[in-house]
Amino acid sequence: MALLRSGWLWRQTSVLKRWKLNWCDLWIDGSLCFYKTDNRRELEHRISLKTACVDVRSGLECEGVTPPESNPRENLIVVQLKDGSTLHLCANSEDDSIAWKLTLLETRRNPVFTYDPYDDSYQAVPLNSYHTVYITPGAGPGTHQVVVQRDPFDGVAEHLALGILAGMAAGAAMRSFLWMPLFFC
Repeated sequence: MALLRSGWLWRQTSVLKRWKLNWCDLWIDGSLCFYKTDNRRELEHRISLKTACVDVRSGLECEGVTPPESNPRENLIVVQLKDGSTLHLCANSEDDSIAWKLTLLETRRNPVFTYDPYDDSYQAVPLNSYHTVYITPGAGPGTHQVVVQRDPFDGVAEHLALGILAGMAAGAAMRSFLWMPLFFC
């Protein structure tokens, strides 16, 4: 999975409303992950922005939020979620907060498309942990080529379950047909 942005952010806890310094990773599938340290061993919180994010505000747009000590109001980032809750973040600088805001908005709204040469069309790819994504620079400035490698065993479980169900139905039918001659005697 491709990493879009990572770095240290202050996150306000939901219960005690205290600020904690967390290492944050924003992945291409829209997952915003919070860790205790930058070695990414202990996951504290994870949010799927593609499904849960409504709006992202930064700086002076954030009303009613007090930043952590020694940080100005311009460093704040507020993420509005679909369930009505908000995620309060604070970056180390104003430029960093604007960069995080733009990356969060871009992740929320941009799906990944693959080109199908047989149909001459583009299809949206649902990104999850089963797809491998490679991003390489494209032909022109500002363009990127995205290669998505799908899992070769995707859908095997469905075929296996359908085969087991068909075998059970065939076995039950054959068992009933074997007893049928005894009922007519």
